[in-house]
Amino acid sequence: MIRNDEEPVGLGALDRVTWALRRAELAVQSLKEQRLRPLGMLAAHYTLLISVHDEPGLTGAELARRLNVTPQAIASLVARLEGRGQLERREHSRHRHIQELHLTDAGREALRAADAVIADIERQVTDGLGSETAQLRALLDRVAEAVREVSADGPIERDSRT
Repeated sequence: MIRNDEEPVGLGALDRVTWALRRAELAVQSLKEQRLRPLGMLAAHYTLLISVHDEPGLTGAELARRLNVTPQAIASLVARLEGRGQLERREHSRHRHIQELHLTDAGREALRAADAVIADIERQVTDGLGSETAQLRALLDRVAEAVREVSADGPIERDSRT
């Protein structure tokens, strides 16, 4: 039970770097959704299309792991993009039960249009940062590496007194 004089979070919780990253992510994601909407596309569609473009032949399970979403979420997105003719499943050359994902011509065209929108958002963000863009990119890469290192070491141990 929390007494009225106890805080549910630590002092400065909203000033944490991880919270600043989340606010930035939400702002960019919201802008992507807004700008992609006229194309009839969601940011998740763009993410899936660019991932398959980058690695043709990925399976739904591989995509789910790479994008940190459930296989069910990927299956739903794949079905939607396949229904639009932007994505196709092909049988794996040696494992007939495995379906590989590939962009169609329509998928490449949709990705091209969406990427122009995303590139414009990128320009707007980086124009506002000016010469600090490279520094921010390097810092974000370091954050990702630090998180991977912590992740590889196993769960973070917490002091039972906190």
